[in-house]
Amino acid sequence: MESKVAHFLYVPLLGLGLYGGHRGNRWLKNRIHIFKQFVLPSLLNQSNKNFILWVSVRHEDRGDSILNEFKESLEQSGLRVIFTYSGICFWDDKYPDNVAHGRLINALHGATADLINVMGDADTVLMTIQPSDDCYYSVMVEEMQRLFAENPQVQAAAYQKGYVMDYINKKLCEWNPKTNPPFYTIKFKREVFLNPLEHVNYAGIKSHEYLPTRLTTAKSETRGFLVGTHGENISTVFNHPFTGDPVSLRVLAEFGLQDVQPLTLPVSLRKRLMRALPHGWQRKLRYWLGERGYARFYAFIRS
Repeated sequence: MESKVAHFLYVPLLGLGLYGGHRGNRWLKNRIHIFKQFVLPSLLNQSNKNFILWVSVRHEDRGDSILNEFKESLEQSGLRVIFTYSGICFWDDKYPDNVAHGRLINALHGATADLINVMGDADTVLMTIQPSDDCYYSVMVEEMQRLFAENPQVQAAAYQKGYVMDYINKKLCEWNPKTNPPFYTIKFKREVFLNPLEHVNYAGIKSHEYLPTRLTTAKSETRGFLVGTHGENISTVFNHPFTGDPVSLRVLAEFGLQDVQPLTLPVSLRKRLMRALPHGWQRKLRYWLGERGYARFYAFIRS
């Protein structure tokens, strides 16, 4: 008997890491703008649209007018969409292990009822990480579902290489990570996916880098993802050690972005100066100032 599959593309929008998981309404509006301009076209360009777009935010975000408008716009796109309001449903390594474990258990528990409502009677669940500012190429969904159907022993699949794009200046280069990147899909049995403790015991990796050491992972060398940089990223910049050779913008057609225009976001002078710093200097600032100090510094340069 053929397995019934529910395939979630999981967008961890709010609740991750520093600043209480929310960097302010301006950041949120900018991130939604980026999602609509770049990520949404890549989702609508998927050859197989048999997936559910799962967006997670925090408890306190329920009823937020900005998010409500965003949710309505996604539903109007024709995609199947579910919002959950219990926080980040993967391991957040910005917290000590014991705290991160408890937060993840609680987040999964809080999301379960909503997820059951959209899963139907599926006995297998695929969970693909879909960052809120990055894109997959047009056959990702089709490719992932076929891979797991044809290889029942595989527990996870991950793209090893991709592209990086400067959304503002419309530059495109190869992206060659040295470790397993955060563009992966995990396969769950229904009962494991819906049981928070079993879910974490099975797939609660502390970082995407450790995925192949935890689960039987199929690694693809296809350049199947596009990392978006725009100055509002949490950690990624265009001029990064992983950035490789420039490539033709014709590649954007593979992501449904052949007609995309350069991104325009309001940016303060202080933020422009911060962006001009080399990637290594920005990392050192975060290290020297610590979480609270960097949070205050970040708020200052955004003003």
